[in-house]
Amino acid sequence: MLTTVAAGRVFDFSHVVGRGALSGEGFRMAVSLALGEGDTLYAVNRGWEQVQNVPATRTQLGTRVGKFIIGPMPGDEEFVVDFSKPGANPGELMWPAGIALDSQENVYVTDEWLNRISIFDQDGKFLSYWGTSGSDDGELTGPSGIAIDRQDVLYIVDSRNHRVQKFTKDGKFLSTWGSLGNAPGQFNAPWGISIDHLGNVYVADHKNHRVQKFTPDGQFLMQFGSYGTGKGQLNRPADVAIDPEGDVYVCDWANHRIQVFDPDGKIVTTLIGDAQELSKWARMTLDASPDSMKRRREVHSLELEWRFSFPTAVVFDDHYGRLIVSDTQRNRLQIYNKLKNYQSAARTI
Repeated sequence: MLTTVAAGRVFDFSHVVGRGALSGEGFRMAVSLALGEGDTLYAVNRGWEQVQNVPATRTQLGTRVGKFIIGPMPGDEEFVVDFSKPGANPGELMWPAGIALDSQENVYVTDEWLNRISIFDQDGKFLSYWGTSGSDDGELTGPSGIAIDRQDVLYIVDSRNHRVQKFTKDGKFLSTWGSLGNAPGQFNAPWGISIDHLGNVYVADHKNHRVQKFTPDGQFLMQFGSYGTGKGQLNRPADVAIDPEGDVYVCDWANHRIQVFDPDGKIVTTLIGDAQELSKWARMTLDASPDSMKRRREVHSLELEWRFSFPTAVVFDDHYGRLIVSDTQRNRLQIYNKLKNYQSAARTI
């Protein structure tokens, strides 16, 4: 279903961007996205996990941050630059997880393995890093999601400490909330985080199979989602985004879908992926390999290829009114426009 109409909303599939690539015109397991100015999008690519007895430089070549231009129309996408590389030295990344931009479009990347935040400018030049391993206030164990508010305050999901921590841009600890558990305000391995236009904070509570909403100071407001595969249920949610109308988009990771909720947490609809046309870069790859194109056309159905596979990151682009999903296992983005003033065509018999 390329156009989904539900509860007064219309989500119209636009196009797909990307392909699997170690660098350049593609993605390698993109686990986090951030929008910049001028159609700019940054993606954290995790690459491959290390394989025993194989050098890390071979198995983690895809670990990097990619900068792209994602225009409004299919084919408008452009690769800009890759930056960082695998390693533990300043400016390097081992197991990057989250990405966010400050008001100057400096890029902040969390690292679950190194328990630190690495900072780059918008061109990829390394600026600094901070972070200390541990469980005391201001220390980190497995930082994952990161969000930055309009005052350049950082909200970091301290995943293996089961909490959210707030910092200044230079790493000064401000406050924290959360602990291990399933009661309101508690977490179990939280992952993604986002801030709405009113400053409220949404956290994808990964192993509790829910999303929780808080004030900027960490006061619990509401929760939605429960474990399962049904409508409005979640299985290991990975990320969350909020549009200007307050609708909430959740990467229902292990259910291979995006679930859309209204501002009160009521389910609106589900998106399962609609990539029926190849991306510009994927088409280039197939055009260069006629045999691969033949084999692709011989399969019984391409529908499996259209669908999401473990989507891990989602952002809402306010400028174009569109949802951008990292279809992580398929190394691409799927894009949906949220249409206004949509009129259905007259039906004929």
